[in-house]
Amino acid sequence: MINVTPINIKTWSRLGQRGSFFSIAMPDIAEDHDNLKLLTADLALLSGMDRFRAAHPDKFLNVGIAEQNMIGIAAGLAMDGDIVFATTYASFIAVRSLEHVRQHLSHLGLNIKIIGSAAGVVAAKSGVSHWATEDLAFTRALPNIMVFSPADSLEAIKVAEYAASCDKPMYIRLSGGLNCPVVYKEDYEFIPGRLVCLKDCMPDASKKKVAVIATGLMVSRAMSAVEMLESDESVNAEFSVFNMHTIKPVDKDGLNKIFSEYDLVVTVEEHNIIGGMGSAVAEYKATKNKAPRQVFIGFNDTFLPAGSQNFVLDEAGLSPEKIADRIMVECND
Repeated sequence: MINVTPINIKTWSRLGQRGSFFSIAMPDIAEDHDNLKLLTADLALLSGMDRFRAAHPDKFLNVGIAEQNMIGIAAGLAMDGDIVFATTYASFIAVRSLEHVRQHLSHLGLNIKIIGSAAGVVAAKSGVSHWATEDLAFTRALPNIMVFSPADSLEAIKVAEYAASCDKPMYIRLSGGLNCPVVYKEDYEFIPGRLVCLKDCMPDASKKKVAVIATGLMVSRAMSAVEMLESDESVNAEFSVFNMHTIKPVDKDGLNKIFSEYDLVVTVEEHNIIGGMGSAVAEYKATKNKAPRQVFIGFNDTFLPAGSQNFVLDEAGLSPEKIADRIMVECND
């Protein structure tokens, strides 16, 4: 069991989600699973796999720049009884390899966990070829696959531990790069498929109740945006913030509670507003006779010019300030 302390949490934050997943979680997990295999498509160094490779050389395989072949190799190993973790950039594993993921993970239901690193626009300067703002739409549309999007480095470790204990195929989206913002400052119980209320609003009948649901790197930004809104006395609303770390299956009980108690739902994601986490919420909401209005904040079905990560997110309206501005407008509508 990985020791979770405030100092470790800060260290893992500096490593980012990818570094924490592969350098901290995976070597520890491999100690408890003799049949575990870790595959990478030439991203061992970037993903911080040196510790794993040194400790478990017999459980490690670098297939080279051959993402589609990697899924086929993973399938063969899984058919032989191995727990397989396979990783490369999210844009390559969830887009370029989609047909292979569909056949081997979705159709056959093999025990393979695909980890898409640098999801969203972590690789911002590399341009659209290395971005993944459609990966949730592709993977959650495939039957039998669970989809996760951890909020910070600690949660990435929690997801890794759960993945090794579960025999279902998964897509795990790692969006936080180096110096990933900390959402969880201390240890907590990770429950797959359960929304996490990070901030609960105070009951005030005179104010509109707004539920902000975010996923991945946007959780910390949503928290910052809500802090800005709460410091503005002109905003006549109360806010709760929820972390949706499990995109599939959605937490129906948690969403039922939100739909019954809030006047407005805002979904925030580093993904196209079509087909992502917000769509998952809306699809379930559409089954209800009465439900609040929803606002989608994310990439507005468009590609953007390359630049720094903060530049691209700002262009997409995903800076804390622009998230706050958008929510303020919708609260006053």
